[in-house]
Amino acid sequence: MSSHKPSLGFWQIWNMCFGFLGIQFGFALQNANVSRIFQTLGADVDDIPILWIAAPVTGLLIQPIIGYLSDNTWNRLGRRRPYFLYGAIFTTAAIFFMPNSPALWIAAGTLWIMDASINISMEPFRAFVGDMLPNEQRTAGFAMQSFFIGVGAVVASALPWMLTNWFDISNTAPEGIVPDSVKFSFYVGGAVLFAAVLWTVFSTKEYSPEQLAAFDDAEPASAHKAQLLVRMRSALQYTRGGAAWLVGGLVIAWIVFNWQLDQQLYILGFGLSAFGLLQFGAAACKQRGKTDNGFYEVIDDMFHMPRTMKQLAVVQFFSWFALFAMWIYTTSAVTAYHYGTADPMSELFNDGANWVGILFAAYNGFAALAAFAIPVLARFTSRKVAHMINLWIGGIALLSFIFIKDPQLLLLSMVGVGIAWASILSMPYAILSGALPANKMGVYMGIFNFFIVIPQILAASIMGFLIRTLFEGQAIYALVLAGVSMLIAGLSALLVEDDVTEKAYQPAESR
Repeated sequence: MSSHKPSLGFWQIWNMCFGFLGIQFGFALQNANVSRIFQTLGADVDDIPILWIAAPVTGLLIQPIIGYLSDNTWNRLGRRRPYFLYGAIFTTAAIFFMPNSPALWIAAGTLWIMDASINISMEPFRAFVGDMLPNEQRTAGFAMQSFFIGVGAVVASALPWMLTNWFDISNTAPEGIVPDSVKFSFYVGGAVLFAAVLWTVFSTKEYSPEQLAAFDDAEPASAHKAQLLVRMRSALQYTRGGAAWLVGGLVIAWIVFNWQLDQQLYILGFGLSAFGLLQFGAAACKQRGKTDNGFYEVIDDMFHMPRTMKQLAVVQFFSWFALFAMWIYTTSAVTAYHYGTADPMSELFNDGANWVGILFAAYNGFAALAAFAIPVLARFTSRKVAHMINLWIGGIALLSFIFIKDPQLLLLSMVGVGIAWASILSMPYAILSGALPANKMGVYMGIFNFFIVIPQILAASIMGFLIRTLFEGQAIYALVLAGVSMLIAGLSALLVEDDVTEKAYQPAESR
């Protein structure tokens, strides 16, 4: 076998990415309908962010663990595919149950389970592209994932509207009951998710760890990968760092308590303190010489990220802060600002909520189309310049929500959001994968998720407080803040060092 990783044909890349169609069904149903379910079960609009906290916290915990485990797994299903399958089974069960939750706290708990299960499947998919494709095809591989994400999200986001308008399924229900249009959407979505993931599991094969090591050794060593060979952090540094983070978190919690600030801000303080405690654990492992375990390796890897990954972390932070604000506040913003009602029992509110589903479907549809143009734009500029352009387009689109009064015209805004979304789903991963060694592709993809999750936790912690205290409860300003954050992300993209220049994707003949 050649020492250079072989190029894959179009249909091989199609099959390995097809499971993302199903995973996005789960995410899109969650993003477009969970706030609606929470409000139906009695949640106030400013309580919605704290209820959503399950999703990012779960990703923060699950993805690096699954990444580490999948790096060290090899059985008859392969390396990553066992996790595709296990995650799909649990996700499908949670999706079927979610719209039947009898109480708000049960719905919040189900969201936690559902998001954990989705993450079990999703994280290895990112590493799968890095495993299977050579550098020159990775932008195309992640763009293919973006295409399937877009297609899946279009259909899933629009399902309640389609079931209501095409099949005359009820879009309203008595107080405290989720409408049938939402319930049946979740049933269809669960089935599609399971079938799509099974397709990838049984239509693809993986390289063994030995083959991946040989491919990795044959690639020119980069300065970024060389950094990973140097482990300089001592037990004392972990202890000092842990103390600083712990004290900082406790101080924030004390300020929240003493000044009687919004209780959601406790999440920020306790999160910082928890990170400090994890460093104490790493220090104890280092002192005792017990560093050959998953806990220590994940913590140590996090402190020895390659420079490119650290630079991308800033871009991801501002990108995903914007996205999370959009996901949790678009329903509240559009129904109140564009439809003029905040009553979840009213027909007008449910019409507005359905239109949000269409808007979410639209931006995902535009993302699916933009996915084909991203490799071309990257070829004629560079990957980081292309990402900057796309993020700025998305930021301007989010800012436009406050200026556009006609909800129908918000479809124009969603063109820009879709372009940014396609780029966020592909470009950072294509750049990152070239800076990572094969034997740590999974764990670093999982750690990279921290910079998706942390801004979401921050948004869940402070957005409710900001909207209530600064903007008098007007959710539309959450979208304004999201637009500003997206513009900052675009500017940060210019600072990223990208050593690998990829060619535009041209499918190879199938092997």
